[in-house]
Amino acid sequence: MKIVVVAGGLSPERDVSLSSGSLIANALIDIGYEVCLVDLYTGVEILKSGGEYSYAVPEHEPDLDKLKQDANNGNALIGWSVIELCKSADLVFIGLHGDIGENGKLQAIFDAFGIIYTGTGYIGSLLAMDKDLAKAIMRQNNILTPDWEIIPRTLRETSNASEGDAPFFPCVVKPCGCGSSVGVSIVRNKAEYISALEYAKKYEEKIMVEKMIEGREFTVGVLDNQALPVIEIIPNEGFFDYKNKYQPDATLEVCPAEIDREFAEEMKDIALQVHNILRLGSYSRIDFIADSSGNIYCLEANTLPGMTPTSLLPREAAAIGITYSELCDKIVKMALRDKI
Repeated sequence: MKIVVVAGGLSPERDVSLSSGSLIANALIDIGYEVCLVDLYTGVEILKSGGEYSYAVPEHEPDLDKLKQDANNGNALIGWSVIELCKSADLVFIGLHGDIGENGKLQAIFDAFGIIYTGTGYIGSLLAMDKDLAKAIMRQNNILTPDWEIIPRTLRETSNASEGDAPFFPCVVKPCGCGSSVGVSIVRNKAEYISALEYAKKYEEKIMVEKMIEGREFTVGVLDNQALPVIEIIPNEGFFDYKNKYQPDATLEVCPAEIDREFAEEMKDIALQVHNILRLGSYSRIDFIADSSGNIYCLEANTLPGMTPTSLLPREAAAIGITYSELCDKIVKMALRDKI
């Protein structure tokens, strides 16, 4: 079977994606598939180094302006040869994170060309990627999520931000459609709020301010409509930002989480509810924070969870005896099954 793994892309999460895509491609090759790894944005096939694919995530987000200058793609988000390459394959394994890979655009294009692909379809991708929309759907379905507001356009500019305080203190300021904690800041005062708006708008115009919930952070993977073991996330310092997510040994990840069984089952049930109401596909990861009173708040859903050496979904799968290669193979087979 011929599989194209698409990774990279014009996204602040492209480095994470290239790491995920490299490991996915290696695992599929080991299983026996014929694999090609390609950068979605540049259209360039990634070359192996020392007999296998490899990519280490830097500490900071990539310089997308420089990438656009180097690639000379104009306004195109997909390299000129990518669609034809994907059409020639039996299946496309989407190893992208953020932007076109998770907002439903690529899935809709693949559907239009009859290309079979892994993960969630375009509707679920759209619903989950827009944090404002996802949280509204959660709240309509009586799932606890922190209060939030979308910042009016007139206050997104730094010059105007000083005219009004954040709607909540402390709060979390974040771009509405990014993942991997890109553009995210924890804010406790007005000065930090102004800086946070400036940081967030580097990545997106639509900015969310969310009431900060103090507590323990957890995540639950969903695989083939089964909730995986709960994992607790404990950064060595700060919060679970871009650096702490992808640098080795920056975060302690306890799996299964050291919580009582009833609490774990409640969180897993909520994860399945979120997965289903957002119309997600064969796998996802749902993020939570629990306060000191035991209230479980859903933060967001991830339609293409990371598959890097530090990623959470592979850790959760391993806790129930599913190896990395087996996880990739299962994702492939679910995609083929669901397209029949």
